[in-house]
Amino acid sequence: MNGQSADEMTKTEFPPSIKSRPVYGVLEPRPGAMHLIVADGEGAGAVADLVARDPGLLAKAHILYTAGPNGTDEWERVKALGARQAQKAASLPTLLFRLARVLQDTPMGAQIYLTGSEGLIGQAERDICALGYPRLDIQTEHRGSTVRRVQCVHCKGVTENVRTDPFQCSHCGLSLFVRDHFSRRIAAFQGVNIDAEDPGLVPAAVERFK
Repeated sequence: MNGQSADEMTKTEFPPSIKSRPVYGVLEPRPGAMHLIVADGEGAGAVADLVARDPGLLAKAHILYTAGPNGTDEWERVKALGARQAQKAASLPTLLFRLARVLQDTPMGAQIYLTGSEGLIGQAERDICALGYPRLDIQTEHRGSTVRRVQCVHCKGVTENVRTDPFQCSHCGLSLFVRDHFSRRIAAFQGVNIDAEDPGLVPAAVERFK
C-alpha cells in the first residue's frame, strides 16, 4: 500500500473542473495554539490519520463530530483518540451551532481542520471565515459521501443531500441541472432549470452523487 493506511486510500478523487469548484487536500499537522477539528461521517478516518502524523496535537485539540449524510457514524473511533475535548452533535445544524460557540473562545494562532462531506466542509468554512478567520488557517480534506447541497438559482431555495442530476427543487419544483459552480457565500453548488427552453423535456435522473 506504499505506506498509506486503509483510510488514506479512501480519499475522494474529484476530476478537474471549473475554477469555483472546491479543491481539497490532505490534513497535515501545523504548529498552533489550538487544533480545532470539525468532521462528519468518514471524516473520522482523516482525523485519525492527522493524529497519527502528530499525536502531540491531541493535548490542544477540540474535535466536533457528527454522523455523515449517509448515516456513517464513527464517533467511538473519534472519542477513542483522546483529544483534550471532543463533542458529538446530533446533526450538522447542531454541530454548526456548537462550532459558532467554540469559535468565540478560539485563540489567535489556532489551526482549523475540516473533513468529511462537502456539505460540512462548505458550511463550516463559510461560518469560520464570516467571523474573520483567515482561509489560510483552514485545511480541508474530503472523505465519504459526495451528495451535494444545491441552491436553485431561480427561487434561491437550498436542497440538501442531492444525489441525482437533474433533480427537482424541493422549494419551487423546477427540474434543475447541477452545476459544478460553487458559491462560498452560500456554501452550495448551483442548480439551473434544465427545461427552460423546452418545457417538459427533462432527461432521466442519474445518480451522480452518493
